[in-house]
Parts: sequence; structure tokens; C-alpha cells
Amino acid sequence: MKATKSLLIGVTSLVSMVLLLSSCGSSNTLLKEQAYPELYAQKPLSILVMPPINKTDKVEAKEAVYASLYHPLVEQGYYVFSPILAEELLQSESADDAEQFIDGNLLPFRQVFVADAALFTVIKKWEKMSLLSTINVEIEYILKSTKDNKVLFQRSADLTVDCSAGVSTSNALVNLLANTVSTALTDHVVGARRANTFVLSDLPNGKYGPDFDKDRTASAGPKEIKGRVQK
Repeated sequence: MKATKSLLIGVTSLVSMVLLLSSCGSSNTLLKEQAYPELYAQKPLSILVMPPINKTDKVEAKEAVYASLYHPLVEQGYYVFSPILAEELLQSESADDAEQFIDGNLLPFRQVFVADAALFTVIKKWEKMSLLSTINVEIEYILKSTKDNKVLFQRSADLTVDCSAGVSTSNALVNLLANTVSTALTDHVVGARRANTFVLSDLPNGKYGPDFDKDRTASAGPKEIKGRVQK
């Protein structure tokens, strides 16, 4: 009986977490091949991550988002150019202002980087809540083809991201001081990483992913997300 009760509690918690991450577009029942037809048609292999377009006054937001976009894309099966090396080359060519290119011709990036697609991110909100160790973020993700500028993938997220790392000892004062220092150093990076990972998890697998061209009939997530991300 106790085991059954524990199982029910676990299932209830899982359902609560799913509901917590739901959005106003939860009625969307499109398959991935319907939501992202151009991506399946073009099958990009490599992605160039453009420096984020930061619409906020938080400089750290741009750095945190940019540094944490690499791994989620690689995990989805794409070859991703190192953001650090790419930024250096873009700066040397005076092309590191992504806002100048998001609506422009991306063919030069295909020729220089041999990239099939370019990922643009627009940071619209970045509000850190220190006492709660959370960050309220609003980011738009746009993956565009460098061949014909068509949008391959696009999602917008308005999220409250839990950034708590959790330091625990028997001394309450030590806990408070340790968590305060940890929060000051890591919240922006942790928040960006969790937001990026959650949003980009809906990106269909690339060539190097286990479900490449097999996830066509999987359900696509909503294009506009609003909720809370804890891990």
C-alpha cells in the first residue's frame, strides 16, 4: 500500500511539473514535420551561433546566453561552431552585431563558415530575483537557413528559471552565506543554460542525433512558452 501511495505521489509530481511548463499554446497538436517543414526539407548539418541580440540593460545576460547555447545544439545532433572562435572571427570582420543580419542575406556566413544555418537569439527580458534565486527571462530563438534565409525553427519563451544550486551544512549561517556567494556567481549562467536546454529540446534531431529524420511524427511543442523551469 505504501509503495502504491509513493508511486501515485511520484506520478502526481510529474504531472504537476508538466503542467507547470505548459503554455498558452498547449492546444497545438502539430507533428514536428508539420511545425518545422523547412528544417526537414533542408536537413542542416552545421549551425553558427550568432551573438545574442540583447534588448535589456543586463550585459551579463548576453554573455550567459551565448556561452550556453553550444551544448543543447550539440545534444540535438548538430555540428556547432565554437561560439568563442566564431565571435572572434565575426569581430574581426565587424560582423558581430547580429541585429544587422537577422533580416538580411546570410549567404556570406555560409561561404565563410560553411554553416548550413545560423541561430539568432533575442533577449527581451532578464530580471534576476536574488532572494528567490530565480531569473525571469524572455528569449526568442530563430534558426535560419544560410542558403535562402528561410526560418527553419522558431520558438519564444517567457520563463521563470530556478537557478538554485543548493549548499547545505548543519550551520544555518554558513548555508546562507555560501548560497549567497554561489547565487551571485552562477545564477546567470545556470539560468541561461536551463532556459536554452528546455526551449531547444523541441528542435528536431540533426544528422548526429539518434532520431535524425525519425522524429517527424513526434509531437511538436508550442511555439510560445510560458512557465517555470526548475532543472
